[in-house]
Amino acid sequence: MSTLPSENGPEDATQRSFWMPGNYQRTVKRTEDSFQACNDIVACFQERARVERQYAQQLSDWSNKWKPLVDSSPLYGSLLKAWQCFLTSADRLASLHASVCRSLVSEDGDRVRTWQKDSFHKKLFGGFKESQDFDTGFARAQKPWAKRLKKLDKARRAYHKVSRKELSAREREAHAQGNPDVAIEKQRKIQEERELAQQESEKVRSRYEKVLEEATRYAPRYMEEMESIFDQSQEEERKRISFLKQAFLSIHKHLDVTNNDSVKAVYNELHNTLMAISEQDDLRWWKNTHGPGMPTDWPQFQEWTPEKKSKKGKKAVEKKGTIERSVMIGGVKVRALYDYVGQETDELSFKAGEEFLKTEDEDDQGWCRGMKEGGREGLYPANYVEVV
Repeated sequence: MSTLPSENGPEDATQRSFWMPGNYQRTVKRTEDSFQACNDIVACFQERARVERQYAQQLSDWSNKWKPLVDSSPLYGSLLKAWQCFLTSADRLASLHASVCRSLVSEDGDRVRTWQKDSFHKKLFGGFKESQDFDTGFARAQKPWAKRLKKLDKARRAYHKVSRKELSAREREAHAQGNPDVAIEKQRKIQEERELAQQESEKVRSRYEKVLEEATRYAPRYMEEMESIFDQSQEEERKRISFLKQAFLSIHKHLDVTNNDSVKAVYNELHNTLMAISEQDDLRWWKNTHGPGMPTDWPQFQEWTPEKKSKKGKKAVEKKGTIERSVMIGGVKVRALYDYVGQETDELSFKAGEEFLKTEDEDDQGWCRGMKEGGREGLYPANYVEVV
């Protein structure tokens, strides 16, 4: 049974019990606390959204700063492509983190704000309708109990007071009985005071027990009414917890880039590009582009022929003097190093690895003439092939 503490008694757990008058306020205050929590959640993840936006901008700035430097670097081939892939990956990640920023603000933040507006109804003079309803319900249920506790505490204090008085009378009587200096008449008077104190104590005790019995009988009804209001507040709190759980899961989904397919694609592509770095391919490209694998016209006898006008352009240039191009009888077998798509009708197209015949050596514009299976002839860039 809960009772009010004595005036000078120390505060203990009983005083903080939900059942004590006024202690339901902690439960009522949950409404205002939840409203403030929504404000804090929105502010917290708006700040995180700014972090995502700043990170996206820094990635983009970093990529833009280094692109021209990387493109003009001395690296070449698959190694250059790998370095460039880091920058393109940063651009794609910047877009991803910018979208995370938008999701946190426009999707998650707006969702919490909308739910907050629908779930908390402010009153004209402050507070919320929900918390006032609970406060009114608890106060109504607790008012009769508080009156009984007050009455019980008054009866208890009265009983304790007369008990102290009776004890004092007993002590005086015992002292008088053992003292020959106390007159008989005085002893009789002390005895009568003790008897009166005892009678009063019994009377007050009976009243105290009656008040306690009344409070005890009322306790189940009090508990039922308080628990009914408490259950209603618990249901509202359950809804709030459930919503905020879903809101946090949505925020987690937007922030968890480890499960984002776009991020996986970026890093898979970067990893594949790095794994594609090939020492042999890069060294072969350098050999054929800048080394001994480059085609050249070795010295040979050149017959003089009269000047002849030819088609202007990158493949056939009008020249004065002799035409320095060797025609190969039967041709030389070559293999394509890279894909090439002819830009004009007199150019050949081929795929990397395809083999065909070179029928004329490279001219001073860097073009050779070749023939594919089926008799198709045309021009192609000399550094796109290697001799088989």
